[in-house]
Amino acid sequence: MKKLITISIGIVFLLGCKEDKRYLAVSKIKSTCALATTETIIDKVVIGYKEKRTFFRLFALGEATYLAETEATIKTGVRLENIMPEDVTIQGDRIELRLPAVEVLNFDYPFEAVRVNEVASRNALFNRVTVADEEKFLRLAESDIRKHLEYTGIVQQTQRNVRSMLMGILTQLGYEEIYISFETDELIQQIVIPQELLPDEEDD
Repeated sequence: MKKLITISIGIVFLLGCKEDKRYLAVSKIKSTCALATTETIIDKVVIGYKEKRTFFRLFALGEATYLAETEATIKTGVRLENIMPEDVTIQGDRIELRLPAVEVLNFDYPFEAVRVNEVASRNALFNRVTVADEEKFLRLAESDIRKHLEYTGIVQQTQRNVRSMLMGILTQLGYEEIYISFETDELIQQIVIPQELLPDEEDD
């Protein structure tokens, strides 16, 4: 009976040590960086066409073209503050860590930074690209960038950056085998602006 009690205490003590290590790892990660981020800049050339017709749309009055260079700055990251002890598995000097998915934290596409190519952008005699037309072209470009972010490698790059940072932290804690995975490889919380039609043709 006495021997059984000793074994039970030893098991409880062992479980307690593992719990302490898990909480220590989580605490260390959160205190070091609650949010791991990566900033990516994407260049986008915007091309727009506007055709105007009259007389029951039978005759074209000329095609106006618009060409501009734009730039989007996207900040992605992993919310390390959401890591829980159950996301950590420890066996000796081996640790497995499961992280939240990569999120789009900020998307900046400033219209005021647009560089219009005055040589390639042309207005017809009776057909001009207006400020409203330009805004529609730019919103279409922004929507296109947002929809295709997952194909730019932005998720993989963010994951590599986060892994590199956490490997350093966990190595300092004494772990020799470190395995880091993510909840999903999909980009989450990506708000997509609905597609807008090209500027409507106007009749006289």
